[in-house]
Amino acid sequence: MNNGIEIRWHGRGGQGAKTAALLLADVAFKTGQNVQGFPEYGPERMGAPITAYNRISDSKIRVHSNIYTPDYVVVVDETLLSSVDVTSGLKKNGAIIINTPKSREEIAEKLEEYSGRIYTVDARKISEETLGKNFPNSPMLAAIVAVSGVMDRNTFIKEMRASYQHKFAKKPEVIDGNMKALEMAYDIVWSAVEGDKMSLSA
Repeated sequence: MNNGIEIRWHGRGGQGAKTAALLLADVAFKTGQNVQGFPEYGPERMGAPITAYNRISDSKIRVHSNIYTPDYVVVVDETLLSSVDVTSGLKKNGAIIINTPKSREEIAEKLEEYSGRIYTVDARKISEETLGKNFPNSPMLAAIVAVSGVMDRNTFIKEMRASYQHKFAKKPEVIDGNMKALEMAYDIVWSAVEGDKMSLSA
């Protein structure tokens, strides 16, 4: 795909990676972009590795296959690093975002063959602080938006609030928790992205 970005998600059944990919497609579509969001179908047992994908483009998307050379990879479960080749096909000028409390220097040691950008965010800690439970998909969704720049922060927050208000109409307390999780994760990762830009321009 020449015009646009491709994202591959890695997670485990029950962690919400598929839901996050579908949500990203939904909010990007609302901003006028052409989108795809779909899982790779297989045994979706609780805890089993799953993969999902996004394509987002200003132009019509004419390809309908899985994504083999993504611009970005999102890893919702750090334990997958030891069993899944999460950087397979990942473009060197792209980036990988991993849910982990570890620093990116520590993660880089586990991804020896990958030399591109690495971002880490402790999605578990954020979700437990804001939602009281380990729901890493909202923080990871915010993280990929911050890294990829598919939309600006204000647009993303506005569209996600509207989406959550529709989805959780009878649970307003869930809306506030998810919004806090999104904002916290976005700002943490955005700071790292901006720091990298400053380092490159120095």
